[in-house]
Order: sequence, then structure tokens, then C-alpha cells
Amino acid sequence: MNAVFEQAAWPRRAARVFAGFDGPLFLAIGLLAVIGLVVMYSAGFDSGTRFADHGRNMLIALGVIFLVAQVPPQKLERLAVPLYVLGVVLLLAVEFFGVTRKGATRWLDVGVTVIQPSEILKIALPLMLAWWFQKREGQLRVADFLVAALLLAVPVLLIAKQPDLGTALLVMAAGVFVIFFAGLSWRLVVPVLVLIVVGIVTIVAMGDAWCQPGVEWIGLREYQKTRVCTLLDPTKDPLGKGFHILQGMIAIGSGGLAGKGFMQGTQTHLEFIPERTTDFIFAALSEEFGLAGVLVLLAAFVFLIFRGLMIAAEAPTVFSRLLAGAVTMSIFTYAFVNMGMVSGILPVVGVPLPFVSYGGTAMVTMGLGLGILMSVARSKRLMQS
Repeated sequence: MNAVFEQAAWPRRAARVFAGFDGPLFLAIGLLAVIGLVVMYSAGFDSGTRFADHGRNMLIALGVIFLVAQVPPQKLERLAVPLYVLGVVLLLAVEFFGVTRKGATRWLDVGVTVIQPSEILKIALPLMLAWWFQKREGQLRVADFLVAALLLAVPVLLIAKQPDLGTALLVMAAGVFVIFFAGLSWRLVVPVLVLIVVGIVTIVAMGDAWCQPGVEWIGLREYQKTRVCTLLDPTKDPLGKGFHILQGMIAIGSGGLAGKGFMQGTQTHLEFIPERTTDFIFAALSEEFGLAGVLVLLAAFVFLIFRGLMIAAEAPTVFSRLLAGAVTMSIFTYAFVNMGMVSGILPVVGVPLPFVSYGGTAMVTMGLGLGILMSVARSKRLMQS
């Protein structure tokens, strides 16, 4: 009799494990996963084990999503402070004991493996800020936003010093989204946006004069100045610094409406596109699947982002609402920056296209973020059931 009851309990236990999973969110993830596998097979089938490794990384990310989704937001909230402190301590360790590669000190040898602590802050920072605003719920003052700005500035400055301006901007964006969703006044947001627009217009207008050799840009390193100047006019060095942007634009334009066909991209397979399986995989997709393929990819991202924002809007607590909103907008930032730099409207930075670009660390980080989003959605559904 006991054996019969135990056998009957297993299906119920399995049902509890999968109960509350958000179907639309899972569908959006599945669509992006399928697109990523198809494009990676075409772009990386002749690059050793890239496709197999990409599939493995995707399975790991899906496993991470499943595991993190089992953790209620209340328990995630308890991890905020220790994870943030750990991330900042590791960034300080990079400053003194970091591994230098290609002129940048971004990695830390922990004996078993080499890690990049800045990746931890992509999740730890929004967790910490969401925790802070949860504690200040109902009594927010200007001083609370100043403390949040300080919590944001510490890791961002440490990452920028490595130097890794691209990752620093992504981490900063995740934190800014939390602060904005917490109720930052538009009176403070609008002046910053105006300054950014004025700065961009000024750089474009003064580009020819400011990009001359010997002109130093305050606050930026020489390679960062070169990236901006290359964006303004990549034809000045078509076989050097401008090669990435020009070849990406050629591949995108040659795709036309319907593309050249699966595995038929000449720019891709004749290796004109640098980093065709990583940062510039969007160019490979555009060449082979054309505008139609790009629209399908954009639709999948829009579906994911809108679903994430709906989950954030329906979240029961300040912490889960801020965290879900920040994770969702971070995914938007990743996609926008990657497609923007490949299309020649943003400087080239090392930002992967979520679920499409090759990269184990980025895939796991994305899995963590989507797992948190699924956890928030799942907690709401279980509360209602």
C-alpha cells in the first residue's frame, strides 16, 4: 500500500516543480533558442565545434533558467547584499591580482578556472538596488537615490578602469533601469537625456577636427576615441579599424528582402565578416535571411520584452517588480546595442546578441536573468492558485 502511495506522489511532485511556469515567456525563449541554433549552424558549422558548444551552452542556460525559477523572489532578495559585496570584492581583486589579456585586466585566476567578475555584477547590481528600494518602500527621499547612485557608481567605475567600457555601460544601464522604475523624477531624467543628445550632435559636428591625431579626449582612452571616430567615418581606414563596420553593413545590405538562403551567405562563409559567430552574428543572419529574417528576430525580442514588462507590472512586491523590469530592459539593451553596432549606428563594443551569439559566460548570465524573470512570474501564479 505504501509503495502505491509513493508511486502516485511522484507525478504530483513533478507537477509542483513545473507548476506556475509562464507559458508565453517560455515560448519567447524557445523562439530565440531556435533562431540561435539555426543561425549558429550556418555561421559556425565549419568553425570546429562551435555549433555543438553553442547547443551545450544553450542547454546549460535552460537548466539555469529552470533551477533559478524554483527560487522564490524572497530568497533571491536575501542573496542581494552578499552577491553584490562578493562582486565588488572580486573586482577589487582584479585590480590588484587580475590576469591581463590584450592590454585589458578583466579576469581573475581562482585556481580552478579563470573568471570575469564583471559578469557577476550584471545580475548582482540590479539585485542590490532592488533590495535597497524595497527596504525604503514608502519613505523614499532624495538621499535614498543618492545612495543608490553610489551603489551603482562603485562597480561601474571599477569595470571601466579595467578598461571595459562596454561592460561598464551595460552594468550601468541595468542599475539605471532599477533607479528609474523606483520612481526617479522626470525632472532629473530629461536634463540628462538632453545633455546626451547635445553631446552626440556635438561629436558628429566636430568629428573631423576632434578625430585628428594628437587630439586627446578627456575621460576616454585612445582606443575608445578610435572606435567613435571609426563609427563617424569607417571609410577612412577600410582595411583596418573600419573593416568590421563596413563588412557588417555590406552583409546586411546584400541580404535584401528574403536573403541569400540558408548557408548561402558569401560574406559570411568567405570570412569577410570578422567574429561571425560572436559579436557580428547578426550580419550573418541578415545576409542569409534578409529583412524577413531580421523581422522574425525582432518580433521574438519584442515578444520577450513585452512579456517581461507585463510580468514586472504584475509583480506583487517592489523588489520583484524592480528586478523583473531591470532584467527585461537589460535584454533590450543587449539586443539594441549588438544590432546597432553591427548596423553601423553605434560604436563597436563586445556585446553579444542574446541566445544567438556564441559565448558560454554570456549565455549563463542570460539564463540567470531569465530564470529570475520566470521566478517572479511563477511566484505570482502560485500565489493566485
